[in-house]
Amino acid sequence: MAEEARKLVANNKKARFDYFIEAEYEAGMVLHGTEVKSIRMGKCSIKEGFIRIENGEVFIYNMNVTPYEKGNIFNKDPLRTKKLLLHQFEINKLAGQMAVKGYTLVPLQLYLIGNLVKLQIGLAKGKKLYDKRHDIAKKDQQREIQKDFKVQNM
Repeated sequence: MAEEARKLVANNKKARFDYFIEAEYEAGMVLHGTEVKSIRMGKCSIKEGFIRIENGEVFIYNMNVTPYEKGNIFNKDPLRTKKLLLHQFEINKLAGQMAVKGYTLVPLQLYLIGNLVKLQIGLAKGKKLYDKRHDIAKKDQQREIQKDFKVQNM
């Protein structure tokens, strides 16, 4: 079976800036029909979203899925809490690691694989201000190197 292409729908660049990503997991989502149609059209945002584990289940909060235009009465609340689908051993592992001070779960990417909507989540540890400054300096340095390289090759 050939691997199907991933179509990126939403990306959370801010998560990689604000957190050190220790591990990444792929989770399915429990969605309604009109939400899937809206996501296929690219009308969703995970930037404000956060993930919690409650009673052995994983949920994402504040993930905005814009109501489908032709959905009428079948549309759900755009900020409704959505359940994520992970294996129980993954949930237990994440819960154990989140008990360690400073770890949290953040949504990284929302994408489509064939007919399935998948969410990439990351086990993350918050960055301090000086870490963020270091990342910015590193990016600026890379940009300068690319610029110099471009000028040399002309």
